[in-house]
Amino acid sequence: MALFTRGSVERVKEAVDMVELVGARTDLRRVGTRHVGLCPFHDERTPSFSVNAEHALYHCFGCGESGDSIKFVRETEGLDFAEAIEHLAERYGVELEREDEDPRAEEDRRRRDRLMRLLDRTATFYARFLWDAAEARGARAHLAERGLSDETLRTFRVGYAPSAWNRVLVAGQRDGYAPAEMVAAGVAQPGRDGGYFDRFRARITFPLTDPRGRVLGFGARAVRDSQKPKYLNSSENELYRKGRHLFGIDHARAPAAKAGRVVVVEGYTDVLALHGAGVEETVAIMGTALTPEQLTELGRAATTVLMALDADASGQEAMLRAARAATERGMELRVVALPEGSDPAELVAAKGAAAFERLLSAAVSVPEFEAGRVLDGADLASTHGRDRALELIRPLVAATPERSVVRDELVRRVTDRLEVPASYVTGASIAARGGAGARNGADASSSRDPGPPGADSGASAPRPPEPATRAPAEHAEQAFLAMCVGEPTPGRELLERAGAGYLSERLLPVRDHLLEHLSDPLADLPEDESLAALITEIAMLAEAEPSSEPVLRLSFLQLELRRADRDLRAAARERDYDGQRTLLAERERVREQLAELMGEAG
Repeated sequence: MALFTRGSVERVKEAVDMVELVGARTDLRRVGTRHVGLCPFHDERTPSFSVNAEHALYHCFGCGESGDSIKFVRETEGLDFAEAIEHLAERYGVELEREDEDPRAEEDRRRRDRLMRLLDRTATFYARFLWDAAEARGARAHLAERGLSDETLRTFRVGYAPSAWNRVLVAGQRDGYAPAEMVAAGVAQPGRDGGYFDRFRARITFPLTDPRGRVLGFGARAVRDSQKPKYLNSSENELYRKGRHLFGIDHARAPAAKAGRVVVVEGYTDVLALHGAGVEETVAIMGTALTPEQLTELGRAATTVLMALDADASGQEAMLRAARAATERGMELRVVALPEGSDPAELVAAKGAAAFERLLSAAVSVPEFEAGRVLDGADLASTHGRDRALELIRPLVAATPERSVVRDELVRRVTDRLEVPASYVTGASIAARGGAGARNGADASSSRDPGPPGADSGASAPRPPEPATRAPAEHAEQAFLAMCVGEPTPGRELLERAGAGYLSERLLPVRDHLLEHLSDPLADLPEDESLAALITEIAMLAEAEPSSEPVLRLSFLQLELRRADRDLRAAARERDYDGQRTLLAERERVREQLAELMGEAG
């Protein structure tokens, strides 16, 4: 997608009412030239969150979160930079311009926009038909029986597709859409003998949206038992890809950010029921397997994912794969144990929201959940059954990080149930890693337990190393360097001050290169390919995400505060009392500068 012009981005920033934008997420009150309130990024009782309306900045003196209007939307809505700009442009009525957009790309974008307008009009039509048409009486009764309130149904724009063959088709043509466009949008389909007809008929409809709430397709449920299939979704097309989307993500993002968790269920009505019960951080994956795209979207919403899926055998291996992928991304995935044969909507309707919240609080890691199911289904009265249970559980133990509370608790539960030593549970996992490493300072070959009689003692090939993940602190450092490129006058001053201690060892060479080539960062790139790639990445970030001097200075002060805190901890460990006094004063100076920038001085 083409970049937005710098002028467009600046017009969006100027149009934003920062107090109104942030005030939609947390109550703010005016104190002098600033506005204060409870931080929307962490739980607190005493307000430490501050908004500077003049510079359009926010900063929390409690958790350290800060930025401008674009970053605020990115963090609270789970959007990337371009999506945040588009979101704010729509909200504040700013027309965006793109730089040198390829004619074909512009044509594709205009086509997508036109198809999404068609889908939005169709969703409005279906929703109106649900509430107004006599034909939809049975659908309304069905939804009411599921305990879904009118308010929730209207919030999610639930509708009903009429039974007639061509109501949507005729309405679309009347509004200027060709039948081929309606097929492309997934609301019509061609007939075998020519002509076209509506894809959804006599079904309850659930709009499937992107994180910004734009309709991309529909899920549709039959009302009568005779209707087949029970569920019918939009076919995969240029707008809708089932594996990329999460039902309800547009409503769940803000509650998930506040709660620090996102609840994953399987069905549309589960999302609606939990939303109505106050668990608004709920989404549906519309299947049992989490795709990488869905996992990325969940990671944007929260770092803790609670899986409340039907625990049948087909979904267990998929959940284990998802848990490993989530761990690699710095996410925590836990499983909610639902009563046999019930789904979240039924549970909430029968026992209330409190009962479901208790299940969420009792969620366990995927290995713990899997081990529990193995133990519950094993013949623990026989030695063969217990050996078989051990064979199935050892890989689960091996999948959990060593020296972790989860691993210790898992081993404890298994040894208690099987009445065996802990080495029976962990011994094979050491062999599976090729005997690398030692426990308690002993050589691995001498500490490895042979396992229970009959267990396979052969070592398999070592597992590949875990992929490296980039720390959040490095993201902040990269953003600072990119802003220095975008604002070269203050950027040079701050780069000269941001030496060792401010930046990681990996980024210090980038800082040195920028000091020599700030006007043209891509000139004279070093021969080191990884360093050259990193410099290029930062230069592209500066071009794609223009910033401002106040945001740059706020970013630098955050780096300076982090350095002071880190040095202060080191001085405390070394009992360097003189150094602690100096660093305490230095940290207080940085905090005063932050307060001054946020309009809190005086």
